[in-house]
Amino acid sequence: MPSLRTALLQSSGRPGVVAENLKVLDEAAARAAGAGARLLVTPELFLTGYAIGDAVPVLAEPADGPGAEAVGEIAVRHGLAVLYGYPERDGERIFNASQLIGSDGARLANYRKTHLFGCFEQEWFTPGEQAVVQADLDGLRIGLLICYDVEFPENVRAHALAGTDLLLVPTAQMHPFQFVAESVVPVRAFENQMYVAYVNRTGPEGEFEFVGLSCLAGPDGTVRTRAGRGQELVVGDVDPEFLTASRAANPYLHDRRPGLYGSLA
Repeated sequence: MPSLRTALLQSSGRPGVVAENLKVLDEAAARAAGAGARLLVTPELFLTGYAIGDAVPVLAEPADGPGAEAVGEIAVRHGLAVLYGYPERDGERIFNASQLIGSDGARLANYRKTHLFGCFEQEWFTPGEQAVVQADLDGLRIGLLICYDVEFPENVRAHALAGTDLLLVPTAQMHPFQFVAESVVPVRAFENQMYVAYVNRTGPEGEFEFVGLSCLAGPDGTVRTRAGRGQELVVGDVDPEFLTASRAANPYLHDRRPGLYGSLA
């Protein structure tokens, strides 16, 4: 099975202006496809921007709304799958969501952030209730989490037990928590024997300062590609053969004793 070349778009776009963010996405998709990528991953709430305050309910839309349609057109035009973050409206509730669109424009998976971080998110969003959301892409099992979710080891272990090969984590990771991008994410990949694509916003936005440092970490705990602090598109390969060999050599999941862990729930 060939590797899945994955592009990470580290950008905050233009908060509050969906049309501009779609333009940034379209340009990034063209560059990613030119580099041979079959998957492009954007940051948390990329479609609208993160620190948009009162605009959250105005810009929120259904999972099958105009944003999904526009991203689908971009995916088809450039021949690659796209994972984008957006505020999802479902009736009166709004979720911090991410959606995976296939290269044919089809909606493959939609995930709602289960662990909301800080007063801003808790004011505007309802927490999701589905811990593991997956889709199949190019022979790999793709899993979805968002930002703070990956900092809970139970979340990533649940994905490991469900067979996730590549975990996509759009994020809005801010100062002074850059150690999550630098240290926690590679460890999560190693202890759960999967690839993790962690894709961040960058620069100042409202009261927040996003630190960039997006990365693709492998199951051996090494970082395959890493962005700096600014706007950047980086590309790395998810190698199924290496993943199979790494899982055979690493005993973590085999040596688990779940009967001892009941109190954790």
